[in-house]
Amino acid sequence: MKFDINEVLADMAAAIKGEVKDNWPEVKSVANQFLQNRKERLALLADLRISGEINEEKFESRLSDEKLVAEAELHSIAVISKAIAQNAANAAIKILGKAVKTAIGII
Repeated sequence: MKFDINEVLADMAAAIKGEVKDNWPEVKSVANQFLQNRKERLALLADLRISGEINEEKFESRLSDEKLVAEAELHSIAVISKAIAQNAANAAIKILGKAVKTAIGII
């Protein structure tokens, strides 16, 4: 399966939107900015895993790091709680992980 970082980022934004629900208007710009700022890094991480240059354990470790960064970015928005920020970050990074696993045929 082909991996398309733009499609994955759109899915990640949708996952964040699904978690923050009514707060999406306040979160949208920060979430989209975060995703655009991290686009190259996330694409590189995905490419490294898809090509086999890093193993699953290293990939999962890096995804955990990305969750923490996403959560910190989302915490900058005072309107959403820590739990909502954590859930939104988890949902977004889960999308990336699933897309990469699908691309390499694990799923």
